[in-house]
Amino acid sequence: MKYSVSDLNELIRDRRTIYPKDYTTREVHRDIIERVLQNATWAPTHGLTQPWRFTVFTNAALSRLSAFLGDEYTRLTPPEKFLQKKFDNQTQRPLKSTVVIALGMARDPSGKISELEEMHAMACAVQNMHLTCTAYGLGGFWQTGAAATGDGIRAFLGLAEKDRCLGLFYIGYPAIEWPKGYRKSWVDLVKWESE
Repeated sequence: MKYSVSDLNELIRDRRTIYPKDYTTREVHRDIIERVLQNATWAPTHGLTQPWRFTVFTNAALSRLSAFLGDEYTRLTPPEKFLQKKFDNQTQRPLKSTVVIALGMARDPSGKISELEEMHAMACAVQNMHLTCTAYGLGGFWQTGAAATGDGIRAFLGLAEKDRCLGLFYIGYPAIEWPKGYRKSWVDLVKWESE
């Protein structure tokens, strides 16, 4: 075999979502962030459009992102549905991370590749990011929701009108033990057909 399948299986099964509240203050160095992004760009991409447009927030830019998310949550939430806990989560997550990557998706200008196919390519890129983080012992968290995916953040990131932001990817060193995982048996989730 070209690669160790047992190592690959272990890496895939060890991938976990670890939230920014559970990160240490230890900085994730630029060379690791660059490797995470490089691996993201090797995801499958229909028509080789490579739709990923990443924006990396570090240092003081994390405060700017925090303020934007708080303002955006407030703008999008009717007063009767406003929850202080959700607002606090929006604003505190960037401040508890040393790096946050916005997941911009540029649409194929020719329109030949559908938006759904571009979204699939982005999801594969995020999986590559998450697996790379796992290999480095880093926690990762993919935030979606209106403030992280709507028109407001698209404009905040300077993406074109037809482009989208598919969320924010937080990276940090865990302050907790690596979480255990659980999945239903794959046997119960598969249907075999041979005729």
